[in-house]
Amino acid sequence: MKRTNTLWLLVALLVGSLVIAACAGAPAAQAPAEETQAVEQPAASEEVVTIRYSLWDANQLPAYQQCADDFMAANPNIKIEISQTGWGDYWNDLQTSMVAGTAPDVFTNHLAKYPEFAAKGQLVDIQPFVERDGVDLSIYLGDLADLWARDGKRFGLPKDWDTISIVYNKDLLDAAGVTVEELNNATWNPEDGGTFGEIIARLSIDANGNNGLSPDFDPTNVVQYGYVIPYTDGGGAYGQTQWSYLAVSTGWNFIDHLYATEYHYDDPRFIATIDWYAGLIKKGFTVPFDESSSLGGQAIFEAGNKAALTSDGSWMIGEYANNTQGTVGFARLPIGPEGRKSMFNGLADSIWTGTKHVEEAWQWVKYLASPDCANTVGDFGVVFPAQQEAVNRALAAYQKRGLDVSAFTEQALEPNGTFLFPVTDHASEISSIMQETMQAIFLGQTSAAEALTQANAEVNALFQ
Repeated sequence: MKRTNTLWLLVALLVGSLVIAACAGAPAAQAPAEETQAVEQPAASEEVVTIRYSLWDANQLPAYQQCADDFMAANPNIKIEISQTGWGDYWNDLQTSMVAGTAPDVFTNHLAKYPEFAAKGQLVDIQPFVERDGVDLSIYLGDLADLWARDGKRFGLPKDWDTISIVYNKDLLDAAGVTVEELNNATWNPEDGGTFGEIIARLSIDANGNNGLSPDFDPTNVVQYGYVIPYTDGGGAYGQTQWSYLAVSTGWNFIDHLYATEYHYDDPRFIATIDWYAGLIKKGFTVPFDESSSLGGQAIFEAGNKAALTSDGSWMIGEYANNTQGTVGFARLPIGPEGRKSMFNGLADSIWTGTKHVEEAWQWVKYLASPDCANTVGDFGVVFPAQQEAVNRALAAYQKRGLDVSAFTEQALEPNGTFLFPVTDHASEISSIMQETMQAIFLGQTSAAEALTQANAEVNALFQ
């Protein structure tokens, strides 16, 4: 692939510049400052201890099973049992099992979720273990490690990072006369959608062969949609893959800084963005929300003949490449009024405070965040790990499969091209309020202006 050398050069710059892109507009969490109680290394035990580990992404399961196999070979006194549950049930199951006292010892955690777990005393502060074992936090790209530290405590070690791109079906683009170059250079604004909106219209075809630009286009009898909303919830509170890249490109943002106590869902720029996005449904340019929320945007896109575009994260590269009927590719996000903007997120593994084997759980968490496991995950080519060499390995794996993933890596390195996932307290309540709100808007039951103004008041009342 002609872009290979450029990609390797771009990724080689990640250590120095990823944090600049990721943290634009939002200060990073402060590194732990207060003293922590030291923990002693216990004497080695010959008793076999079972550590249960949970994650939600089935695509990553083989990679982490390999990490577990390698870890168990080097630590015969620790057995790792991995369970995988889809995102839709993962968090409910986790919270229920914590209350019941049956939660996994270690689990994959999310920036939107960990403040609530920490506030409830459900996460082990691993900072004393980090200090005891001399874990080098500088091996993690940018400020990923600091995102998991708050008030002198640390609740996870970084495992990966992600950005968003436009996923396209090349066969459907070709049939409509839309080039990848056009898509990569598309512009967007909330007033008329720019050239990105025009491309979506051109890719929308009714039963009589008219596209969305034709005055004869019938939005009630569409056979191919230009775009499908990914997943099933319309984006809920964060719209990571759905609409956040559009909204933030207007100059808007969810919050002013990490752990803020005020959201801005009532901002006119956000309202205008959601109004435009919902308008795609009314115009017949995107799959009706009752259908996409039932079947899932991913499944609809992968069918190969129903939708030409969607938007999704770098963790889904392999899923789309392996399962889409037709030729799939990944394009740059549209250029908004303030440029291209992608949400930047990173996961970590955390230890449940109810575990009976804290030391063994820590050894597993430490290995999960080690170069050995990160490199293994990189070789599988399913995500971009949180360490440089592992990212290089992931790129090599994608290259070997003939996949150009530069849309994700170039976005990560674009100055001011990323924004942080909004990390605050009350994530569960905020998600509940905003999911109901977004669904009502996309189902045409209310206007964006009315619903978002009310929702914002409810969200901010949580912090009073």
